[in-house]
Amino acid sequence: MLLLTRRQTMFAAIAASLAGRPAFAQSAPAKVRIALDWTPNTNHIGIYVAQAKGFYAAAGLDVQILPFADTSAGTLVSNGVADFGISSEIEALMQRAAGGDVKMVYGIVQTETARLIFKGGRDDIKSAKDLDGKTYGGFGGTWESALISSMIRNDGGKGEFHTVTLGTSAYEALDNGSVDFTLEIYTWEGIAAELENRKIARFHYSDYGVPDEQTTVIVSSDAYLSVNRENARAFIQATRQGYAYSVDHAEEACDLLISGSNGALMNTELVKASQKALIDGHYLRSETGVIGTLDPAKAAALGSFMVENGILVDANGATLKEKPDFSTYYTNELLG
Repeated sequence: MLLLTRRQTMFAAIAASLAGRPAFAQSAPAKVRIALDWTPNTNHIGIYVAQAKGFYAAAGLDVQILPFADTSAGTLVSNGVADFGISSEIEALMQRAAGGDVKMVYGIVQTETARLIFKGGRDDIKSAKDLDGKTYGGFGGTWESALISSMIRNDGGKGEFHTVTLGTSAYEALDNGSVDFTLEIYTWEGIAAELENRKIARFHYSDYGVPDEQTTVIVSSDAYLSVNRENARAFIQATRQGYAYSVDHAEEACDLLISGSNGALMNTELVKASQKALIDGHYLRSETGVIGTLDPAKAAALGSFMVENGILVDANGATLKEKPDFSTYYTNELLG
């Protein structure tokens, strides 16, 4: 009886010390920052869906969507200001070749969405070589001039044109004739032009020697991945869940994107038409069901093209003469 009493006393003391405590200690969600490449649009829809539907929270993450800034998302990632960022495959290849700590970790789109555009009905522009000597409305990307020059040269031109950096004002400048051509993301600016009945003509990059690319990607850094592998894996898998949901529930996903944009998206018709184009064109999810995966063959082909056309430079600004190992520029490991 004495032994039993002592045990009862001990257990009672332990129970008293635990009174008021939760059965299991809850760890705080891991904070993750992602930088946008532009103001909110349908390229970002999976991120906003994952946030609103609680996919990130369920994965133990507290995700902060950083507002668009003049500094590229890849630069913010490379310098540790953001953990992830929305970038382009071209820009990611350039930044890593130049010594930036940037690695592609998710392919938002599975095929090219960018186009070179000019006003429809122009008799003086029949193909890319006709852009020689004309004025380009640009966005400040270091790769733009090299890419366009290569397209013109591949069509038999000199690759010489004038550039004015305008940002989104390039579309207004194109309409009023201040510039002759610019670039667009067809699934956003292109859809907007169609809704506004603006006559636009387009050149596909691939028609002028540029390999098909995954235009929009998510990047991270080796520095972040090396110490936050599980958080990174949780983020990418929840993000893929968000993009998959946006394909299967387009109407709801558009509403979530609009409500999550804090007033940045007022054109509901554009958002829904853009998402429809992304789905119907099999950009977010391929015809074979691929979503999020980075295509090694596309990365190698695009990287090789950029080396061959003098677009990639090293940390000293010297043009790369030999192809680097492009398999180190991306990873699909976080998807599985």
